[in-house]
Amino acid sequence: MLKYKVGGKKFAAEKARSNMFEKALELIKQYETIIIHRHSNPDGDALGSQIGLRALINENFPEKKVYIVGDRTVRYAFMEGWEPDIIHDEAYRDALAVVLDTSAKFMISDERYSTAAATLRFDHHIYCEDICDTDVIDSTFESCCGLLTQFALDTGLRLNRLAAKSLFTGMVTDSGRFRYDSANSRTFRLAAALTEQDFDPNDVYCALYADDYKNVKLRAEYTLKINFAGDGVAYIYTSRQQLDDIIKEYDTDSFAISRGMVGTMADIRGVDSWVNFTETDRGVLCELRSKRYNINPIAVKYGGGGHAKASGATAPDRQTAMNMIEDIKTLHRGE
Repeated sequence: MLKYKVGGKKFAAEKARSNMFEKALELIKQYETIIIHRHSNPDGDALGSQIGLRALINENFPEKKVYIVGDRTVRYAFMEGWEPDIIHDEAYRDALAVVLDTSAKFMISDERYSTAAATLRFDHHIYCEDICDTDVIDSTFESCCGLLTQFALDTGLRLNRLAAKSLFTGMVTDSGRFRYDSANSRTFRLAAALTEQDFDPNDVYCALYADDYKNVKLRAEYTLKINFAGDGVAYIYTSRQQLDDIIKEYDTDSFAISRGMVGTMADIRGVDSWVNFTETDRGVLCELRSKRYNINPIAVKYGGGGHAKASGATAPDRQTAMNMIEDIKTLHRGE
């Protein structure tokens, strides 16, 4: 297996990344059929990297057959080219499967990736487990789209409008409009390179942040549900019955509640870490966020993962979920 995970001195890490970029490019050149996967319940980075990589390959290797697969989206349906392809199992026989923006196997949308002739992963999450034959994992990037942009620039691949717009969209969403501390000077250099292509970033912002009144109302309701646990920790807990009522009234889903409402606690003065708990038939979805602390080990403790300051997990019951709050308070106290 060929693996690249960032680490060590800056020069050594950049050299290792450059070598793995070349290995990844060789794989892309080798296979005539390429099938691109990402995690289920896709966000802008998952879809942006998926659409962007397909556009990048189509631009540089027009003779190849490139497909994207996975579950559908409503929230990001404004993104050009997001519709998944319907392909038969036989397509994987002599294909390269590329997995994007995914740290754990159970998160991959469409398990058929493992039946491909070869597998390749690009990811920016903290390493969780081996998934593919060749892994390019660098958690210093704010987004998988940023990692793929660096891949394109370092290997001399031509960007086109669709590739650039899609990759830019993913960078914007995963960096919180360049607000999160994962954004750095490299982030802005890569974003600048993408905006040299012929698209209007304002179109991206307008589509991303326009919202329906019902969703504005829902966020207001969730603001009133915030609990303060002390030691700079806040949380929201939505029971299964409450979730069913909300889904019925607002025509939404559990993922939109779990991931979408966690941000209501983000900008409260005195709150450094916060969690949105959502009961579902699969367990309690736990979205953990922090301004100052590495909460990833706590997510990992409960079977999850993600980034240092933005992670997730699924707990079997409410009591287990609420134990996270005590763990985060302990982290804040430095105990």
